[in-house]
Amino acid sequence: MKVTANGIQIEVEDSGGEGRPVILLIMGLGMQLIAWPGEFIQTLVDSGFRVIRHDNRDIGLSEGFDEAGTGSVIWQSVRQRLGLPVRCAYSLQDMADDALGVLDALGVGRAHVIGASMGGMIAQRLAASAPGRMASLVSIMSSSGARNLPGPRADVAAALLRRPASRTEAALVEHGLGFSRLISSPAFARDERAQADRIAQALRRAYRPAGVVRQILAIAADNGRADLLSKIASPSLVLHGEADLLVPIACGKDTARRIPGARFVGIPGMGHDLPPPVIEILLEHIVPFLKTAENRS
Repeated sequence: MKVTANGIQIEVEDSGGEGRPVILLIMGLGMQLIAWPGEFIQTLVDSGFRVIRHDNRDIGLSEGFDEAGTGSVIWQSVRQRLGLPVRCAYSLQDMADDALGVLDALGVGRAHVIGASMGGMIAQRLAASAPGRMASLVSIMSSSGARNLPGPRADVAAALLRRPASRTEAALVEHGLGFSRLISSPAFARDERAQADRIAQALRRAYRPAGVVRQILAIAADNGRADLLSKIASPSLVLHGEADLLVPIACGKDTARRIPGARFVGIPGMGHDLPPPVIEILLEHIVPFLKTAENRS
């Protein structure tokens, strides 16, 4: 369903029913709400929670910003390395305000907020800017954005910006598979067919590469978030894969270090993806954490 949030149209899925404590899920760069694995959502619902997820702006079925164009990612990355402002169509704070607007539209006063990758960055901004609306924060495979942190491995960074061979579905699926292989969790078996099916499903729902570029620029422009993390007052859990080649584990450790009282858990063999065995491990940490935070509120 569509809701008006922060003045724009945002696509939302709502599971578990009213009268339960709420979890808001925020997905990462270029990923749609369907990227949250079904078993993850179902376990949270079975644990007594109402689970709300949405397409971030410019992705999936939410409102786009094509009129803003994209500009040059390469030139803006040069500006970022030089410490100059990065020009972007919108900010991660705008996206945090979108998430807050989703809660407003659904009449939710407080929520546990779980963000993955870029979604973790958005969740951190939400926690810092609207502390009264946060029951807890879970930041998964994300970063504080501090300037001294390591970036993606060189081949992963190059693959992130590489264009597909064509815009046929077959070429786009193969392009997506190639990138997912690079960042997958090396300690856990990979189901190529299932991954291909998930990529195809997402493409058929929405294909918006320009939106991905604008989100990349929003991440690059977000150079002040690290200093805000000390303002987060909610119970916070930071989870990160020890084999993450896109957002190295140092980024997660720095996030936890900057959030007062945050708990950090490194996951051996986890990369930058959510295969079923990783989901199971994450839930073993997340569900007890959420229940403890809920009992304290």
